[in-house]
Order: sequence, then structure tokens, then C-alpha cells
Amino acid sequence: MTQQWEHNVVEEDKTDQNQGGPSENARAIRARQRAIGRELRRMYDGVAQEPVPDEFLDLLRKIDDADEAKTGKKAS
Repeated sequence: MTQQWEHNVVEEDKTDQNQGGPSENARAIRARQRAIGRELRRMYDGVAQEPVPDEFLDLLRKIDDADEAKTGKKAS
């Protein structure tokens, strides 16, 4: 879906450049994409800053320990 959209915008930009610049539609699409990107970053920045829960870290340690026991090598 993204590749198709990018292809359409690129093709539209090519034809618009022959006519003196990007069309109003292409500018609106890019503005809408930037707005979506800003909102997604706003929503997920807080989540990315949260600490990893202890239960999850314990699970990762158990997996590392099991891998280490199988291979005899310490996981990095």
C-alpha cells in the first residue's frame, strides 16, 4: 500500500513539474502525511520512554540463561 502511494505521488510530481510545480493535491497529501507522523510520534514517544517492566526483564534473563545452558556460551 505504501509503495503504491509513493509511486502515485512520484508519478504525480513528475507530471506536475512539467506544469510548473507540485499540484495542490500532492501538497495536501504530503501535509496530511506529516500531520499523521507528528501525531504518531506524539502518541508513542511517551510509551518509548517508559521503563521495561521487571516481569519482562525476568523473562528475557530466563531465555538468555536457557540459551547459555544449551550452547555453553554466555549470551551478550
